[in-house]
Amino acid sequence: MSRNRSVRTPVSRPASPPGRATAGAHELGQNLLVDREVVDRVVDLVPDADRPLVEWAAGRGALTLPLARLGRPVEAVEIDPRSTARLARVVPANVTVTRADILRHAPPSDPYDLVCNVPFHLTTPVLRRLFTLPDWQRAVLVTQWEVARKRAAVGGATLLTAQWWPWFAPRLDRRVPAAAFRPRPSVDAGILLLDRRAEPLLPVARRRDYQRFAAAVFNGPGRGLHEILVRQGLSRADVRRWAREHRVAPGALPRDLDARAWVVAFTVASRGR
Repeated sequence: MSRNRSVRTPVSRPASPPGRATAGAHELGQNLLVDREVVDRVVDLVPDADRPLVEWAAGRGALTLPLARLGRPVEAVEIDPRSTARLARVVPANVTVTRADILRHAPPSDPYDLVCNVPFHLTTPVLRRLFTLPDWQRAVLVTQWEVARKRAAVGGATLLTAQWWPWFAPRLDRRVPAAAFRPRPSVDAGILLLDRRAEPLLPVARRRDYQRFAAAVFNGPGRGLHEILVRQGLSRADVRRWAREHRVAPGALPRDLDARAWVVAFTVASRGR
């Protein structure tokens, strides 16, 4: 195998915005992982599969080098030119370093797994982009603690989680203390797992209609889910039957539903249209 330590830089767009070409990791909003136990846990959560790995926001390689030891092809994506230059000097042959904006990066067109220590200020854009990419199978993400909890529907689901639940299964792994990073952030982080469902709860062709329905329910008027769903086209008899089947309390709110309850409510509402 030939060694591949070159840095690939997209030519269609500057790798960093004007004025940020020499910015360091902290200036780019990144808190670097320095806790070996956390790094080992992230690597352990990567599935044992024969497919490439993509690491977004690779920074200075705290995760890159342990991921490389899995023996799989790794693409490490980082916007900071100093970090990419350093990585290119130290990575083994199975790692390609790409200097790019993770919100514009073009990942492989075949199945792969993704790892990212998410820059906290980019959490929502990263998640929204990730959900629209077609080929990744598992994403292991380090995000702000409250974001990790919300996306895993711990204590209640958010609209973003509900809108993508039929196609992706989120899970909260653990809390990561702020002391695990340098510079130290003001809040703790969490490890969030996202798995693409092998059998989606809805066909992709129905995604747009389902997501409109979820948004209408989350934002719809009414005192409690029963009234909201009636206003979305379900009969009162259908709502009572649905609530019994999914153990939805009379005073429940949209954030209290699980993935299957959402899908069945949407299916019943669609039949009435």
